[in-house]
Amino acid sequence: MPDQRSAQIRNVAIIAHVDHGKTTLVDQMLRQCGQFRSGQLKGERILDSNDLERERGITILAKNVAIRYHDIKINIIDTPGHADFGGEVERVLKMADGCLLLVDAFEGPMPQTKFVLKKAIEIGLRPIVVVNKIDRSDARPYDVVDEVLDLFIELGADEKALEFPVIYSSATLGYASLDPDEKPDNIQVLFDAIVRHVPRPTNDATAPLQMLITTIDYSDYVGRIGIGRVFAGTIHESERVTVIHRDGTQAKEKVGELHIFDGLGRARAESVEAGDICAVVGLESVDIGNTI
Repeated sequence: MPDQRSAQIRNVAIIAHVDHGKTTLVDQMLRQCGQFRSGQLKGERILDSNDLERERGITILAKNVAIRYHDIKINIIDTPGHADFGGEVERVLKMADGCLLLVDAFEGPMPQTKFVLKKAIEIGLRPIVVVNKIDRSDARPYDVVDEVLDLFIELGADEKALEFPVIYSSATLGYASLDPDEKPDNIQVLFDAIVRHVPRPTNDATAPLQMLITTIDYSDYVGRIGIGRVFAGTIHESERVTVIHRDGTQAKEKVGELHIFDGLGRARAESVEAGDICAVVGLESVDIGNTI
C-alpha cells in the first residue's frame, strides 16, 4: 500500500522555453516557501549555477530543488529545454507525477517545448499551465490559454489532461493568481495548485527495492553519485544492493551515503522511501538508466 510519508510528497517537472522565466519562477518559489532566511538566497538566478548556463540563460543539465510548503515536500525537477537532450528528457520526466508548463503571456507555447510536453503527456503527467510574464503590456493571456489547449489536443492529450488548471503569474514581480487581472503579493495559488493537482506518489515502501537512476553527478571526494527516484521499497545506507545495468549485467555493491534534496542543497538521510528522489553515493558501476 502507499506509504504515509509519500502522501506528503509532490514530484513536479518544469517545462519551459528558454527565456519564459523558469529560473525566476523557481527562485520565487524558494523565496516564498518560508524555508530560507532572506540572506540565504542571493543573485537572481538560482538554478543556473553553471557560468555557461547563466550566460546563455538555459538550463542544460537537469537540476533538483526541493521546497517545503506547509507539511508537503515539493521536489522540483528541471527539464532540458531542447529536443537534443531527448533521452535525458524522458528519464527526467519519469521522476515526476505532474508538470508545470510555463508559457510567456505574449509569445504563447513555443515549438521547442512541444517535444518535452509530448513526452510528458505520453507518460501521463498531470499538467498545470502557468502563463508567466502577465505584467507585460502586450500580454494576451486568454489567447495564450487557447493556444495551449489547441497544442494539448494536437499532442493527443486525454480529457483528464485537458482539464488543466491555469495560473497567471509574474515571476519577476513575485505574484501568481487565478485571474489575469488580480495582482496579489505572493504565489500561494501556485503552491496550492501543485499540492491539489499533482498526484501524490502511490509507490509501496514495503515492496522490494526498485530505484531508477536518471542522472549522474560527480564528486572529487566520493566519485560517482547516482540520482533518481525510488519507485518501490526503501533504500538504506550501508545496505548491499544489486545494480542492473542497461545491458542486463548485474553488480552487487554497497550503498555509501544517501542524500535527499533540501532547498538548493542536499541533506543526509539514513533511508529513503518509495516516492522520493535521492542521491546515492558509493555505487562505483552505477550509470544513467540503471536500476537498483
